[in-house]
Amino acid sequence: MEEGFVRIDRLADELGVTPMTIRRDLDYLQGKGWLRKVRGGATAQPSTAFHGDIRHRTQAMAAEKSALARAALSLVKPGQSLIVDDSTTGLALAGLLSQRAPLTVISNFVPVIQVLAGSPGIELISLGGAYYPAYDAFLGIRTVDAVGGLRADTLFASTTAITRGHCYHQSQETVAVKRALMEACDRTVLLVDHTKFQRRGLYQLAPVTAFDLVIVDAGIPPSELDALQAKGVEVLVAREE
Repeated sequence: MEEGFVRIDRLADELGVTPMTIRRDLDYLQGKGWLRKVRGGATAQPSTAFHGDIRHRTQAMAAEKSALARAALSLVKPGQSLIVDDSTTGLALAGLLSQRAPLTVISNFVPVIQVLAGSPGIELISLGGAYYPAYDAFLGIRTVDAVGGLRADTLFASTTAITRGHCYHQSQETVAVKRALMEACDRTVLLVDHTKFQRRGLYQLAPVTAFDLVIVDAGIPPSELDALQAKGVEVLVAREE
């Protein structure tokens, strides 16, 4: 996770086992969603079928996520109820929410729950369900059912990829939960850094137009910004400090 890539022969040498053993272990870890096998080794980099390790994603685009979080915070008013999804961009926002207390915050993302647990003025509601270690989040049908009994003012969510005006993710479980979160809120806000427009995902979540507001960082290519606005999307460009 620290280096982004590791070779099979290096692992075999370091651990004193055969390359075949390493390949079997990588197959197992890939099946659990911890990494993605590639030619000669494994990677933590996301792809259309792999979302990327949570630690790797948290470190990536930190300045841009911080700018997005500050812009999102400007929309939050004391007394509101918010849902923060299982994204590292949402996690950046969660770290700022105590500045707008009192708030009710709902999330299925364990890092968000840990950040806000015990914060003065924050009523925290954790969404249960099946725990997915590779996502460090609760997902699946039980999580969808838990969302169904709630209603919040605003959802702050992110997405893995934006392609041809649609949001995509790498797992059906993620898509099902995010759709339920969108239905549970009066206002939906999408937080995306500019790299999301360069990526691909496997499962379609929703068109970008399904969100009431899209917050992007200043690195977004002009062509992508023009395309969003041409579709009638309300866009807020977050500037870095």
